[in-house]
Amino acid sequence: MNDVAELKEFLLLHAKVQGMKPAEYRVMADSIRNDDEGDPASWAARWSTRGAEMEDAGELLEACRAYNMARFPFPDGPTREKAAEQCVAVFDRWRAEKNEIQPLTVDCLGGQVRCWTYGLDPANPRPLVLVMGGQVSIKEQWAPLLPLIGELGFAGIAAEMPGVGQNTVPYTRDSWQMLSSILDAVSQTADTSQTYAACMSFSGHLALNCAARDDRIRGIVAASAPIRQFFTDPVWQSRIPKITVDSLEHLTGQPLAALADWALDDGTLADVKVPVHYMVSKRDEIVPAAEGAVLAHLAPDVHLMSHDDVHGSPNRLLETRLWVVLSLLRMHGSQPGRRALLTTLLTVRRLAGKR
Repeated sequence: MNDVAELKEFLLLHAKVQGMKPAEYRVMADSIRNDDEGDPASWAARWSTRGAEMEDAGELLEACRAYNMARFPFPDGPTREKAAEQCVAVFDRWRAEKNEIQPLTVDCLGGQVRCWTYGLDPANPRPLVLVMGGQVSIKEQWAPLLPLIGELGFAGIAAEMPGVGQNTVPYTRDSWQMLSSILDAVSQTADTSQTYAACMSFSGHLALNCAARDDRIRGIVAASAPIRQFFTDPVWQSRIPKITVDSLEHLTGQPLAALADWALDDGTLADVKVPVHYMVSKRDEIVPAAEGAVLAHLAPDVHLMSHDDVHGSPNRLLETRLWVVLSLLRMHGSQPGRRALLTTLLTVRRLAGKR
């Protein structure tokens, strides 16, 4: 059973990322009384009811978002399990109506990675952007962004971390190999020699590990990714929210204290030769803000962006989105006109945020 106060606090970021208005989220959150399986006033039940209402009204993407909230942080009982299934099913109906986003299944590392893709074309292989969230976010949360990635001239893949959503690959210190397997699977339909990983939170740790070994990854955009202190500092670990600890232990099958050897060592970071654009949230309560400095000290080509905000910088989402797009275009070296415009917009937003 989760702490309802933590659920309400930390889900605001995910609600905003999905396009849900804070007022709408607050109304729902205020109606939730507990996290007890089978209680109509519980977290999973209330969000599931909201999802069903949206589905009945034909608002499929909104229904998908509500079901995603219901299954958070991971399915731990019948109501969340059903919500997770409905989330994927409703998203599948939504994307099928548009006939743009397509499914992909990759067998690797003793499991299956199920992805959503956009713009894969053997006749015109485009540079690839691989999008992934953290240890509690599913591919249906990110896949609606794939057509926007396509407008920038890239093919796109939205995937999940090992053990998250429909991904049945075990989450171990070697799970970074999953990214290479995804690139292998689309090597004939995308220009995987120009792959850019937009990997938020814990998936950034996977991307850095992979980039040190797979030269098809030509750049990384990461935010609040654990590097070293998260895995090795028991004092910091004692302050991490219970939801985060529970989800990691659920995925890895190990206590957080047993993951010390997951920390990225000096040699691995030195081998990340490609540009890394890394966002730091100065008041991050999950991943130490100091991880950015460790990365910048040891990896050769690091560009830091910082916000005076909590994990994921939920109060700076527009700036973060501008920064992600600008970072991708800078790493690829394309569209100078659009880069100049984005640079201006980002500067204006950051100046406005300091007033």
